[in-house]
Amino acid sequence: MRIFAIVSYNGTNYAGWQKQPNTLTIQEVIETNLSKIFNRKINIQGAGRTDAGVHALGQTFHFDLDEKMVDLDRLIYSLNSMLPPDIKIEDMQEVDEDFHARFSATEKVYGYSIVLASKDVLLYQITYVCPYDLDIELLKKCLTHFEGKHNFKNFTSKEEDEDNFVREIYEVNFDDASNNGTIHVIFRGNGFMRYMIRFMVGTAIEVARGKVTLEEVDELLDDNTERKIVSWKAPASGLMLLDVKY
Repeated sequence: MRIFAIVSYNGTNYAGWQKQPNTLTIQEVIETNLSKIFNRKINIQGAGRTDAGVHALGQTFHFDLDEKMVDLDRLIYSLNSMLPPDIKIEDMQEVDEDFHARFSATEKVYGYSIVLASKDVLLYQITYVCPYDLDIELLKKCLTHFEGKHNFKNFTSKEEDEDNFVREIYEVNFDDASNNGTIHVIFRGNGFMRYMIRFMVGTAIEVARGKVTLEEVDELLDDNTERKIVSWKAPASGLMLLDVKY
């Protein structure tokens, strides 16, 4: 049987989602504890990678079991009792054998949170505490320039891409609490590459600081010349995978 799961986590203490040698990752922690429960090696397949320090409310994964029936409520309870407090299984359900957490996904939703303050001892792990004076309207205007289908080769560090770095961002929304010193940006798209959102947000912050123009940003989008990967990358702490849609 194939099991689909939703997991939330605070990524501060981890080197990202995907297993890597000699470092602690979300995938490794979940697999290790699932393997203890079933007394054999269990491998999980995630919907995608999140980088070191990035968080999730709605990361998804699937795994296969030899058993024909499993009490999923009991499995969730058992697994959560074994996982550290910064990782939590939110849901599990049985799915068809041809379902794949990554390849069956049609849309991903990410959020990026910015706190406009010189320092915040409570929020620094789950937001970007930005010490700069920003033109908020210019920040928003810049981020909406990324909507639509574009070649994002200059906004990702991914070395190669089967789709020629073309992705479509369906919508950029703002949960505007800027009067309270907080900006929440919501990105909906068909896929996001390594550092893509952090590069977009970092670029928008430079625009909002008056360091980069919107015209320069537009020149970097759909650029047909040699790659010129931007150097403005927002911190991982503000990024969160909110939802994966199927």
